[in-house]
Amino acid sequence: MKIGIIGAGNIGGTLTRRLTALGHEVAVANSRGPQTLADLASETGARAVSVSEVAPGADLVIVTIPEIRVPDLPSGLFQGVPDNLIVVDTGNYYPRQRDGEIREIEAGLPESRWVERQLHHPVIKAFNNIYAQHLAENGRPAGTPGRIALPVAGDDPRAKAVVMDLVDELGFDAVDTGGLDESWRQQPGSPVYTTDKDAEGVKRALADADRHRTPDWQATPDSPGTFEAPA
Repeated sequence: MKIGIIGAGNIGGTLTRRLTALGHEVAVANSRGPQTLADLASETGARAVSVSEVAPGADLVIVTIPEIRVPDLPSGLFQGVPDNLIVVDTGNYYPRQRDGEIREIEAGLPESRWVERQLHHPVIKAFNNIYAQHLAENGRPAGTPGRIALPVAGDDPRAKAVVMDLVDELGFDAVDTGGLDESWRQQPGSPVYTTDKDAEGVKRALADADRHRTPDWQATPDSPGTFEAPA
């Protein structure tokens, strides 16, 4: 599969390494330009490209950048691409630590629904609830007892099935969260967030989720701070 990745941080870099190792053709971009990705490209065989070059010709694009940076992406990023291009959002809203206040999310809009509106293209929510190191190291063959499961949410059954197959290929069970409006169940602060549960555990955690954002995951007048000193 031809996969584009926008963002080369912890999750983006990990997915670049894992997906190229699995034989996928990966193009990776970041906000600083392809020249800054030479080492990652040399290590993995991925192509370092500009952000505007990621979508054309891709089967699937993964957007894995800070929430606050999503509106800075080129406005026509997905113009002219096929309607069936699959776009995956791995992002999380960290108001106190990084992103500051995003009013629509604070008012209850699921994070990935907000991202979808910025991109003007449907998205699938996945890979947001696992630490990058665990994504890199803890994949296991299908059927392994205790295999970690990852929730996947989206409105397009075909696109969601492709992403769920990719999750399985990476060594994790995929659990269907439902439509994108249900993706709040896997947001930060939810019972499934960074907990490495198996499939049954993920299903129980999704069912136990509370839509109300706890104070730790709401902006304050001083937001944003840092991950070390949230504001």
